[in-house]
Amino acid sequence: MSSSSSKHATAPRTIITIVLLAAFIFALFQSFLTPVLPALQQELHTSPTLVTWVMTAFLLSASVATPVIGRLGDRHGKDRLLVASLATLAAGSVMSAMAPGIELMLVGRVIQGVGGGVLPLAFGIVRDEVPPAKVPGVIGIVSALTAVGGGAGTVLAGPLTDAFGIRSLFWIPAALSIAAAAAARVGIPPSPSRYPSPVSWLATTLLAGWLVALLVPLTQAARWGWTSAAVIIPLVSAAGLAFAWVAVERRSDRPLIDLRMMRRTAVWTTNLVSLLFGIGLFAVMTFLPVYVQTPPDAGYGFGASVTEAGLILLPMTVTMFAGGLAAAALQRRYGARAVLAGASAAQAASTVMLALGHDSRWQVLTALSLLGVALGIGFSTMSNVIVAAVRPDQTGVANGVTANVRTIGGSLGVVIMAAVVGAYTSADGRPAEAGFTYGFWILALAGIAATAVSLLLPRRVERDAQVKAA
Repeated sequence: MSSSSSKHATAPRTIITIVLLAAFIFALFQSFLTPVLPALQQELHTSPTLVTWVMTAFLLSASVATPVIGRLGDRHGKDRLLVASLATLAAGSVMSAMAPGIELMLVGRVIQGVGGGVLPLAFGIVRDEVPPAKVPGVIGIVSALTAVGGGAGTVLAGPLTDAFGIRSLFWIPAALSIAAAAAARVGIPPSPSRYPSPVSWLATTLLAGWLVALLVPLTQAARWGWTSAAVIIPLVSAAGLAFAWVAVERRSDRPLIDLRMMRRTAVWTTNLVSLLFGIGLFAVMTFLPVYVQTPPDAGYGFGASVTEAGLILLPMTVTMFAGGLAAAALQRRYGARAVLAGASAAQAASTVMLALGHDSRWQVLTALSLLGVALGIGFSTMSNVIVAAVRPDQTGVANGVTANVRTIGGSLGVVIMAAVVGAYTSADGRPAEAGFTYGFWILALAGIAATAVSLLLPRRVERDAQVKAA
């Protein structure tokens, strides 16, 4: 039997396993370094400001690459692009692991970010290779495992650093990426259909331009100051580049992102909910470890270590996975609109709980467990809505856009939380408890807004998908 025919005979279970591994690995990349940035700063002998670019460089690269890789996968084959994305993740990890200083590590992180197309490719492969009746359940598992990977990275970073050193946070994902790339090369069959329309590189350049111009000032505004030229000029430029990008895409007969697709009710409402979910998730993941690591003599906090702070997030990771697994069954029974609205309301309730009570560990753990359920159900439902609402040739890029919107929401959430927490300081210059409390209330408002937007979803997403680009 030839290699090609062997690949065609791959069992769906094998394909699903490979896709799950790929999605989990990329999720680890997103969160591994967040808890250990101070230790990484000492390792590289760099400044606190410069070390944050280890996260920013990855974020920017992934934001630009995700929709582009999804589009290229629709054209050249999702199997090929998945292997290439995983190989890119491995190459960037090795470079970062061996970097003697911050400069080369930033280059490695940019290369890692190019592998951001793993997630839209994974959803596209599931749609291509899994029997239609099982697609919602499998997408729910992929989404849940993606969420678990993000949480696991935060939980495992401290223990792995203690046991093997901080460079292990690059070597371990590199080894996993190589294994996943090899498995994908052998086990993922060629995409059954490809769409030969070429990619508009002008649109790609403009998209990259406005995303970078938007995300750089958002991620650095707390340090540079909102009124500084370094923030205002890029934001104005982002608006101009985004306007030019929309104009180019509307005139193009081969758009990178079909704006007619983006106007469908199921798509734009899901993306808006994704933005609002991102605000809550990233803000909590970034600032709750700061809260729990604060010494109790500040009047709040638990004095937790980096490892203990990660373990406090563990219940959220577990309930996220459980929520993702349950999402498909809930959608079959109640419909995507009701399920997504319920998940959004649960997200709002969890942040209200954090605002009202955060003096004891059990209060924080209870609120995080509910937040995990909300996020697991919400992410899985959003992925299923997007897959059902777009044509097969749009699956990759549509899911890439949703992931990007969530990232932008996350950047906004971190900025908002940083501004609120920074506005309230104690006499010794440390953040005051009031800043965290007010910040959690603002995150609750984002959850309430997500609930309202969720109710705008069509009752049957498949009907909305019939409004195809003509």
